[in-house]
Amino acid sequence: MTATAGPVCTGASSAATGYPSFSSYVRARGPVLLRTARSLTADPGDAEDLLQTALAKTFVAWNRIEDHRALDGYVRRALLNTRTSQWRRRKVDEFACDELPEPLGPPAPDPAEQQALRDAMWHAVMRLPDRQRAMVVLRYYEDLSEARTAEVLGVSVGTVKSAVSRALAKLREDPELSTVR
Repeated sequence: MTATAGPVCTGASSAATGYPSFSSYVRARGPVLLRTARSLTADPGDAEDLLQTALAKTFVAWNRIEDHRALDGYVRRALLNTRTSQWRRRKVDEFACDELPEPLGPPAPDPAEQQALRDAMWHAVMRLPDRQRAMVVLRYYEDLSEARTAEVLGVSVGTVKSAVSRALAKLREDPELSTVR
């Protein structure tokens, strides 16, 4: 056993192929390998990144590669494996389309306008006579049925129907509500 402590691959095989160092290999074979990387990606910038990643992996393994005549195959395999890993990791959130998607529905109403409408409606309900106001509040604000409203107030269902009908007619004619509408 000899006392030299150096990489095994820097001997005869490196001299025979003309790549004594990693940088000389990259200078000599870089353009060919870049063409290979461009065939794997659509974007030239992505191809350069892909080649750089594959060459970084090759550099890490440079001392373990025994046959430097197979370096192109090693780098090509690293290119392919790296590209496959990138493809598997990618997450598609957006898809290109010819037309912009339309909003799902009409825009949401302005909260300030909704509050103004609620306030105006409540003021109009407060101007109704007591009996009509009670029936409208039970029927529409408390969401009771006509029968349950009649039961609570101790009147007939017909009375509830007619009183609510008159109250709604007054609300439709209320001048303060017409400006809000």
